Amino acid sequence: MKAKHYLIAATALTGIIFVSANLLVQNVFTGARIDFTENNLYTLSDATKTTLKTVAEPVDITFVYTRSTGQEFPAIRAYAARVRELLHVYESQSGGKIQVTEIDPVPFSPAEDQALAAGITAVDTNGSDPLYFGIIGRNSIDDQRVMPFLAPEREVTLEYDLTRMVARLDDPDPPRVGILSSLPGLTAPGGEGGYTLLRDIHKSFDVESIAETFQSLPEDLDVLLVAQPPRLSPRQEWLIDQFVLRTGRAVFLVDPAAKTVASTGPFDMSDAETASSLMALGEAWGVTLSEDAVADAASALPVPVDTGGGRIEELAHPLFLGIPAGDMNQDDLITADLSRTVNFGAPGAFTADDLAEGSELTPLLTTGPSPSFIDATEAVTDMTPQQVLRQYQTEPAPLALAARLSGHLNTAFPQGAPAFDEPSDPMLAEIARAEAASALPHISESETEAQIVLIADVDFIADEFYIIPNEQIVVADNGALVLNALDALAGGGELSRLRSRAPSLRRMERIDRMRENAEAIYFRQQAALQDNLQTTQARLEELQAIGAADGFFSGDLEADLTEAERTELLDLRQRIVDLRAQLREIERNYRRDIDSLEGTLKAINIWGGPFLVCLIGLFVWYRQKRKEAA
Repeated sequence: MKAKHYLIAATALTGIIFVSANLLVQNVFTGARIDFTENNLYTLSDATKTTLKTVAEPVDITFVYTRSTGQEFPAIRAYAARVRELLHVYESQSGGKIQVTEIDPVPFSPAEDQALAAGITAVDTNGSDPLYFGIIGRNSIDDQRVMPFLAPEREVTLEYDLTRMVARLDDPDPPRVGILSSLPGLTAPGGEGGYTLLRDIHKSFDVESIAETFQSLPEDLDVLLVAQPPRLSPRQEWLIDQFVLRTGRAVFLVDPAAKTVASTGPFDMSDAETASSLMALGEAWGVTLSEDAVADAASALPVPVDTGGGRIEELAHPLFLGIPAGDMNQDDLITADLSRTVNFGAPGAFTADDLAEGSELTPLLTTGPSPSFIDATEAVTDMTPQQVLRQYQTEPAPLALAARLSGHLNTAFPQGAPAFDEPSDPMLAEIARAEAASALPHISESETEAQIVLIADVDFIADEFYIIPNEQIVVADNGALVLNALDALAGGGELSRLRSRAPSLRRMERIDRMRENAEAIYFRQQAALQDNLQTTQARLEELQAIGAADGFFSGDLEADLTEAERTELLDLRQRIVDLRAQLREIERNYRRDIDSLEGTLKAINIWGGPFLVCLIGLFVWYRQKRKEAA
């Protein structure tokens, strides 16, 4: 064979081998990848992997994204790429159970009709075309779940939202929530006539109300919600203890000073206790609810206060707390998505005195840095802000108003199941004995790792704490906090442990440090200059007012000023000009270092590549010249 023909054949054979190898690798190693990102953006959590392995029926996921409109917004474009990549990972690791498609709903297209029919939000972009950016999920029996709009700020919960969608489509029956409470607002039949929160729970869950005289808990509960419980017998506490050890998922709302219970309101709460606790369970877990209420001047809410003489004024009241998003745990799914305050009324606080080995208490919401305890018996009364401040004794650190207890727990009843008190009525006694006989055997430690949400207040779920009366406008995230807790825990043992992921957009830490240093230096100077400027302007206006008294009508605005005051007036005007010039200089200096860094990076990006190529070329040329010389 001639060399020319050999070269052509070898080239063709190499091309065939290359294409075949690529096809083979693509089929054999589908879904395999190495994730070099710092935050493992393309590595699914163990909870998600477990959920995908247990999917029984196929799930179709449709990614809805208007490409042409999204290209105009860099944040949306980058986040869309992130969502698309994550969906492909779900598809590749689901063993064929998840099928992902993408549609581009351009105006007046069938794809737009499909998006609108599913409930995807059409976002007005002030342009000609709206932006569609969401996800539609369907299972084999046409159940549908929708994420109407994928906001970039929700990226930390993206994996959780997707995994929850898959889990709910695989098992479309709503989770069962059992509610045990002495509050009529949480025990109204069907939710009608009760709290708005109760109606919202009914919309998302199958709710089972638990009577105060219960001798057994309903079967197949996914989550137990205990809110200001009635006085429970040891047997009833044992039943709750065993439920927690077996399922590990419960939400406790307890309060040392329930103001809505003590006061008259829309519900008759005369049978409810103003104080509650974690009972024997808390002692076994090593978690204690404070006996006193918590006041916090830093997060005090304005509330109507009777100031005497028939006058009502809005005053900041330290017993009514508005906890901002900055004092919430941003790494926990329950609170990561909350953007508004959560309003509390004379809450308690949780402390971990002697946590059970293998368990952990993680704060979800905390007070400001200097809270105070107030006697609970006084906190439930109508204390004025002044009365609270007179008793205010600052604590050395923030207090936990809500927390997540997780890990391995031990029973609060190491001696076994307590005996139950038989009712005096023979028929009720027979029913009670039957319920007791059906109870599961006593266990002494967790069968499932616990995920328990503890909130040290019950007032916050009352409508008046977060909803404007008569308008039904929600102004705080009180209800969202409870719904998020129930939703996260009801997702199952694996899903409830899923945490928010790090965002794909990395922070520019050096610039953040430079900005913080600039703020520390220049903002102090700016504040001092502005105060000086305001003082100078006030004195100037005072002198001008004196001068304008009579001189205004004679055309001399300084007629009534003394010679010293005229001189001062001129100095003040010049001083104002100088102060304003200094303020402008401070604003320029604030960004000087950042702009310098930006210029340096631009220079490196523009000239770094050509300069490096030139260096390499010079090195090659130098080596070649040396070889020729040798």
